[in-house]
Amino acid sequence: MKKFLLVFVTAFGFLHASLFMEPQYNDDVKVLQTLDIESSFLRDPIFLQLKNSLTTSKRNHYLKMLERGSLYIPTLRKMIHDNNIPQVFLYMAMAESNFDTHALSHAKASGLWQFMPKTAKIYGLKIDRYIDERRDPVRSTEAAIAYLKRLHRLFGKWYLAALAYNSGEGRVLRAIKRAGSDDLHVLLDEKKKYLPRESRNYIRKIVSLALVANDAEMCFSGEQSHMFNRTEGRSLVRVKVSGGETLEHIASQIGMSGNDLKLLNPQFNYSFTPPDEGAHINIPYSRLTRFKEVYRPGRQKNMFLVHTVKKGESLSKIAHRYGISYKMILSFNRMKRPVIYPKQELIIPVPKGSLHHYRVKKGDSIYKIARRFGIKVATLKARNDLKGNIIHIGDKLVIPN
Repeated sequence: MKKFLLVFVTAFGFLHASLFMEPQYNDDVKVLQTLDIESSFLRDPIFLQLKNSLTTSKRNHYLKMLERGSLYIPTLRKMIHDNNIPQVFLYMAMAESNFDTHALSHAKASGLWQFMPKTAKIYGLKIDRYIDERRDPVRSTEAAIAYLKRLHRLFGKWYLAALAYNSGEGRVLRAIKRAGSDDLHVLLDEKKKYLPRESRNYIRKIVSLALVANDAEMCFSGEQSHMFNRTEGRSLVRVKVSGGETLEHIASQIGMSGNDLKLLNPQFNYSFTPPDEGAHINIPYSRLTRFKEVYRPGRQKNMFLVHTVKKGESLSKIAHRYGISYKMILSFNRMKRPVIYPKQELIIPVPKGSLHHYRVKKGDSIYKIARRFGIKVATLKARNDLKGNIIHIGDKLVIPN
C-alpha cells in the first residue's frame, strides 16, 4: 500500500509540474525563437546556472539593475518594438551596463549600450567636451538599434548579431569559419572555445535576464514582481532647447526639479546644454504639453560655456575676453581665491547677445574676420588671447558684439 501511495504521489508531482511549467516553457521557447535560438538551449547547464542565480544569490542585484533602469525601460522597450527587432535586446543594455548610463569600461566603452568612441561616431553619436551621446538613453538606443540591424543583415541570425555586438564582427566570422558552422550550440562549445568565455556567456546572460523578467510573477512575489511593470506608460520625448542654457532653468519652466531632468539627460558633461548651437534634451512625455506652452528659447539671462585655462592666463584676462567681471567667474565656479592653473576648466557665464562664436574657414584672415564683424583687429585678438595674426582653419573665435 505504501509503495502504491509513493508511486501515486510521484506521478501526481510530475503531473502537477507539467501543468504549471509547460505554459512557461512554451513562453520561454517563444522568447528563444525571436533570437533564432533552438529550444534545446534551455538545457544548457551554464545557462541554467546563470538563470537560477538571478532568482537566488543575485536576486537583489537583479532588482537593483531593474530599479536603476526604470527611468528608461519604457522608452527603450517602445523603440525596440517600433523598430521590429527582438524585445530580448532590451536586456542587452542590462547585460552591457547594468542599466547604468555612466558605466565606463576599461576599454573606454560608455553608456547603456557600451559604445566605443570609434563605433559611436560611425553611428552618429556626438562626443565632445560638452556632450557624450553614448550616455543619452534615447540617442544611444537609436544607434544600438541601427548597429544590431546591420549585424543582422550581415549574419542573418539575431543570436549571431548579439555575439558580434559583444565580441566584434571579425571574431564571430573567424569563429564560424573555425567551427565550420554558425550553430549556437557549436559556437558555445566549452572545450573547443571558438569564442572567448565572455562572449560565450554573453548570450546566455542576455537570455537569462529576459526569461527571468518574462517569468517575474513566478520568480518574484508581491511588490518585487510589481517592479517589472510599474513604469509602463512613462516614456521620454526629445525637444529642442537653446544652447548654453542650464538644465535647472529649463526644468523650472516645465515644473520639474533640476535633478530629475539631469537624470534623464546624463549625456551632458556639465549642468547646461552645449553653447555653440541648440541642443535636444529628454523630458517626460507627460511634460510635453507644458513645454510647448511655456518654454521660450533665450529666457535665461546668461548662456554658459567652458574655458580651458592656458599657460600664462590670468583670471582678469579671461574675464576681459568674455566681457564679464572676474568675480562672476569666481562665483559660478565656487572659487574662494582668484588662483587658476593651466588646463583647469572654468564655467563662464556670458550675458546673452554679448558675443558669439565663429569657426575659421578656408581663405579667412584675422583682418577679414574683424572687418566682417565690424570690430577692431586689436579687439578680436584681445578677446581670443592671440599674440600674433596667425589663425587656422577650424579655429573657433569669440566675436564680441
